[in-house]
Amino acid sequence: MIKKMKTQFRKLIVLMVILGGFAVVKTYAQEIPLSYDVENRGASCTKPVLPDIEDLPEILPLTDPFEWSDRSGRDTTIDGWVCRRNEIINEILHYEVGPKPDRPDTITATYENKVLTVNITENGKTLTLKSQVTLPEGDGPFAAIIGIGGGSGSLPADIFSKRGIAMVGFDFTQVMAHQQSRGGEPINKLYPDLSYMGAYAAWPWGVSRLIDGLELVQDVLPIDLSRLAISGCSFAGKMALFAGALDERIALTIAQESGGGGAAAWRVSQTLTGVENLGATDHHWFIEDMFKFSGTNVSKLPHDHHELMALVAPRALLVLGNADYVWLADESGYVCSRAAQRVWENFGIRERFGFSIIGGH
Repeated sequence: MIKKMKTQFRKLIVLMVILGGFAVVKTYAQEIPLSYDVENRGASCTKPVLPDIEDLPEILPLTDPFEWSDRSGRDTTIDGWVCRRNEIINEILHYEVGPKPDRPDTITATYENKVLTVNITENGKTLTLKSQVTLPEGDGPFAAIIGIGGGSGSLPADIFSKRGIAMVGFDFTQVMAHQQSRGGEPINKLYPDLSYMGAYAAWPWGVSRLIDGLELVQDVLPIDLSRLAISGCSFAGKMALFAGALDERIALTIAQESGGGGAAAWRVSQTLTGVENLGATDHHWFIEDMFKFSGTNVSKLPHDHHELMALVAPRALLVLGNADYVWLADESGYVCSRAAQRVWENFGIRERFGFSIIGGH
């Protein structure tokens, strides 16, 4: 099986070079926004059927981002992408990370002394997010980057400060610890029935609630909500990618050194040695059921991470790799990036996607 998969991926790379990737139709007819004012425009779309693993077909070399989940055909239009994108979201949540809860009805926010405080109440319990905000000089409104762990994440702060961009820190531990204790995390107090959820559902939920807070304090915190970015590195690079993929209010996602579980395709990583493949990634970050797809079962996933990346489209995505670390599976990241790139190309907005895989942090 592994030999078969390797052969398939060699063919895929050759085909991508010769044919330019998936057979898609470019569309240039309309102005496509850089961000949207809702978390998921496709939330009301019909959800796909989500079979058990034994009823899923094997798909090699990679799944088609534009093919409907029921195999009824393909839709490469920007309008069709709204619901096709929602199908992919449902597959990733169901098979990999667990549910990302909807926005609760009760959210309040304040901004005082450079700290944004967001209170989220559900099930009679309240979770509080506190975020340090650094504003440039001037009146704004300012574009802003949400930095996982604080400031600008792992990117140099002056990249943003010298461009007049605000920095909004996200303390992910206020939602779920790096190595969660299932059922015992802050988010579990609000959603006790979701003790099985993975961190990559919980943390993006927290980012979305932080954005809700920014919306609620617009009169006192001059942030341009149409120009939000997010960035993180390593496990936080995965976090940034999932957050940007799942919230269409984020205009630019910068996923730094995200490796396996981020900007690398599970199927391709399975053909490599010494990398973070599906069976080797951290169990705290995903649902336990995902590990049924370990080994050669990976080809039964109805999606792969070129489609996780594509969820950011038609907004902007920058993927940063680091070839010095075998664990990051950047050969897989390259194939995954080239495959995802075809989605942006299809919509005639190739300039909104980029990737760089070089040595050095």
